[in-house]
Amino acid sequence: MEERVHNFNAGPAALPLEVLEEIRNSFLNFKGTGMSIIETSHRAVAFDEVINDAVERTKRLLKLGDEFSVLFIQGGASHQFCMIPMNLSLPNKPLDYINTGTWSTKAIKEARIQVEDVRVIASSEDKNFSYLPSGFTVDKDASFLHFTSNNTIKGTQWKKYPDGGDVPLICDMSSDFMSHPVDTRPFGLIYAGAQKNLGPAGVALVIIRDDMLKRIPNNLPTILSYATYKDNDSLFNTPPTFAIYVIDLVLTWLEDTIGGLEEMERINKEKASLLYEVIDESKIFKGTTDSSCRSMMNATFRLTDEELEKNFLSDAMKNGFVGVKGHKSVGGCRASIYNAVTIESVKSLANFMKEFESANT
Repeated sequence: MEERVHNFNAGPAALPLEVLEEIRNSFLNFKGTGMSIIETSHRAVAFDEVINDAVERTKRLLKLGDEFSVLFIQGGASHQFCMIPMNLSLPNKPLDYINTGTWSTKAIKEARIQVEDVRVIASSEDKNFSYLPSGFTVDKDASFLHFTSNNTIKGTQWKKYPDGGDVPLICDMSSDFMSHPVDTRPFGLIYAGAQKNLGPAGVALVIIRDDMLKRIPNNLPTILSYATYKDNDSLFNTPPTFAIYVIDLVLTWLEDTIGGLEEMERINKEKASLLYEVIDESKIFKGTTDSSCRSMMNATFRLTDEELEKNFLSDAMKNGFVGVKGHKSVGGCRASIYNAVTIESVKSLANFMKEFESANT
């Protein structure tokens, strides 16, 4: 096999090597069908087994109760920005949002297109989204409280989720989904674009509590109603079959190879600590977020000198460290260390950063 790079892309992102090998080995003849998974009908028994297994593994990994349904919806997380207020707003009740960066901002914008009373009850914009806000109050009459669990661009992550009281939580978990255990009971809906921790781009996994389905108005376009996906087991129209197949393989890897979310969290904490230790002890690398809320998934940092930063990014690429350049909206550096990024890759990057500093100080 050709040598692979250290993949720190923010999304689409690294997939487990054994998942890629399984795709390769069965791509032309999926489970003895004589055809590829991408040729297999979404109505076929073989695909039925795939999507049902993905649902059941999701439920087991997250310890979901019977009151939750697992759906697969095309379009990624950004599609959910409009579907959530469309489906789950209650008449004459406000929508509460917490703004912690780009993806929260986009979700708020989409909600305001449809609903007049959308309120940002807390924001960290005053310090360029470098921290997570606290001390806010959730309106007990709000339809829901929406927040983003992990911010890929700014590198912040909620260690303890906001308390909505009796108000259901709605969360975009795209970039830290399945990276640690979650108490799902306070959530009315959880959604995650697949392309960071789950699989390829093109599909969102949506977990919805059954009582939220009662809110859905009858006059929605069929394809934009969560009830359509629930009632048809995500098979109302042709779903992104290949993406769901890969998600099932990733969930199998998480459950059977890693051993579940508690072990995945332990590994992720170890990986993050390797990078943050280098940053904290460095004279030229500086973290960009408050240390109390920095992400286990996206380590963001700058160098003290702009020219030095350019050289670092150039040298990193030459040495096989891909995707370390920060998001175009903020610049700087970012190492996305999702579940599938190995501890060996993280150790290699940490050592490279130390060597770069030694050579440039």
